[in-house]
Amino acid sequence: MEAFNIPATPSLMKEFLRQTGGAAVIDGGLATELERHGADLNDPLWSAKCLLTSPHLIRSVHLDYLEAGADIIITASYQATIQGFEAKGFSREQSESLLKKSVEIAIEARQMYYEGCSKSSGVGIGDGKVLKKRPILVAASVGSYGAYLADGSEYSGNYGDAMTVKALKEFHRRRVQVLAEAGPDLIAFETVPNKIEAQAYAELLEEEHLKIPAWFTFNSKDGINVVSGDSLHQCVSIAESCKQVVAVGINCTPPRFIHDLILAIKKVTTKPIVIYPNSGERYDADRKEWVQNTGVKDEDFISYVSKWYEVGASLVGGCCRTTPNTIKAIYKTLSHRSPATPKQKL
Repeated sequence: MEAFNIPATPSLMKEFLRQTGGAAVIDGGLATELERHGADLNDPLWSAKCLLTSPHLIRSVHLDYLEAGADIIITASYQATIQGFEAKGFSREQSESLLKKSVEIAIEARQMYYEGCSKSSGVGIGDGKVLKKRPILVAASVGSYGAYLADGSEYSGNYGDAMTVKALKEFHRRRVQVLAEAGPDLIAFETVPNKIEAQAYAELLEEEHLKIPAWFTFNSKDGINVVSGDSLHQCVSIAESCKQVVAVGINCTPPRFIHDLILAIKKVTTKPIVIYPNSGERYDADRKEWVQNTGVKDEDFISYVSKWYEVGASLVGGCCRTTPNTIKAIYKTLSHRSPATPKQKL
């Protein structure tokens, strides 16, 4: 972010983590919070529906996470695709405008947060809010092809034998261009379920000569491989070999698997490791809902955080079903860390 002289280059994450003391906090679940604010997300567009109906709610949730201590906020574009908007009857121009809007809303929230910090009498936690002017990054979310299908296949990685790297590149190409042009600090390729999509993303970044860093985060349901069954080692190797990828890790995965996954990732990469698990709850793709009482409580989730940091995670947050309370607890846990001892070569 310009005010803190963080370059929008492959060195972005190195400099960002230097300024944050070696560890940074990512925000938490978006859809859960939008629903808590009253949004109806029963739609193939999921949280991206709010770009149409209630952008003010998205901005409010971003602010909630910043006030909980998040250093990185992720845009409401995970399920936002040009193809998905066009299927709803929007023109190509309108669809691209909605993608840009997701980034603009997050940037507005960051500015509102900074203005609130300036009005605050002190720094740190006041009225239960973290009001501390600090480097904050906006990450433009790119969900997988499976997320666009809205059939749960981002949790299986099964796109069928006919799917190719070339087809995936063409599916994502314009979306990634539009998001990059909207002015985020980086692109977050999230919940990557298989090797073929990771390869497509890496080739897109290089082919389009996009002057923006990115991170890749994969998901796992066994703590060993990515959800498709593809080798985590091979998937992380793709990220490691792409110079514009500035961090790599895991999201939307049960907390109990994270420790071993970090150790596996460390064997392949020297890049910062990013971790934002879900609450551990199981998603029923047929019923399109989370199965109640299948996850961990906030206090149990937080009990893992110090260990994740100690074994090599530099960026930690939450994914589905985590809340600003989860993020505030992560902030408090990581704020006690020594600035001089990041655990990973940056």
